[in-house]
Amino acid sequence: MPLKLSPLKEQTLTFAAICQVSHLVQLCSRSGNVDQDELTTLLNSILNTSPENTLAVYGSNSENLKHGLQLIIDHLGAKSTQKDPELTRYIVSLINLERKLIKKPQTMSTLGERITQTNRQLDHFDINSDTMLASFASIYSDVISPLGARIQVAGEPAILKQSSNQHKIRSLLLAGIRATVLWRQVGGKRRNILFSRAKIVACAEQFLQEPTF
Repeated sequence: MPLKLSPLKEQTLTFAAICQVSHLVQLCSRSGNVDQDELTTLLNSILNTSPENTLAVYGSNSENLKHGLQLIIDHLGAKSTQKDPELTRYIVSLINLERKLIKKPQTMSTLGERITQTNRQLDHFDINSDTMLASFASIYSDVISPLGARIQVAGEPAILKQSSNQHKIRSLLLAGIRATVLWRQVGGKRRNILFSRAKIVACAEQFLQEPTF
């Protein structure tokens, strides 16, 4: 039987994915390095467009989003001392971009077609290979960037100039769009982040204490 999660749990997981994407963008822009397992999970989420449930998008294991769940606690918790304005800006920018995307059905259709085409490349390349990263980056540049309100990524100029890092960052941002679309589909709203902080943080803590498989 497919695992059935409560709306709060689904919203917490998908928001954790948005946070995880945003932090990996930060790390990549500053060092060019990100955790390969986390990257693989997020890239796979882009291609999983017909999941049996929300958790299946992220490998059917909430452990794959523990980084993002911890970020929720660190940044939304009442005792938080680690709030990061740059991370918040990336999260808000992804949510704003998704709002523009859902208002353009033709663009959504094009996005789906491009993702389907890229999925076929998995027969020949690993998900986190340079070829796949270039394909994901191309989708982001061709379909998402023209929506406007481009995300300004801060970091080390020498790192950001490298095409491999540009591809990785754009691939991550595409995974962020996937997460925000899913977040909205399971009832996520910006006001929830403001007015249901305590519930979201408590849910994130529960996931970290009792991982869901």
